[in-house]
Amino acid sequence: MTPVTRQEVLGLYRKIFRIAKNWQSASGQIEETIKEKQYIRSEARTLFRKNKNVTDAKMIKQCIEECEARIEIGLHYNIPYPRPIHLPPMGLASKQGRAFRHQEKLRKFSKPIYLKSHDDIS
Repeated sequence: MTPVTRQEVLGLYRKIFRIAKNWQSASGQIEETIKEKQYIRSEARTLFRKNKNVTDAKMIKQCIEECEARIEIGLHYNIPYPRPIHLPPMGLASKQGRAFRHQEKLRKFSKPIYLKSHDDIS
């Protein structure tokens, strides 16, 4: 990891914890605010620790983009949780063959960047 990339990652990590410190839930309830703050901190720790040994520059860039996307979405919608999405169902394809592989490929490409690592830890 280059020093510039390292500083960028550490800056994102600090930014997430600053957001968690000042986070206010949409409902304004204290219990819900505390729960959401804890979620933000634990999610950040889990994902950053999971990816701490990533050395491939392309993967690091993808993780940074995912982090930035989740921050922006969280701040915009005022929810810390990943936004649910609708993925196309597997349809009527049999469990093997070209049609099945094609549908799997479509599902993979239709998943937004901010959910790539979330499914790995859930």
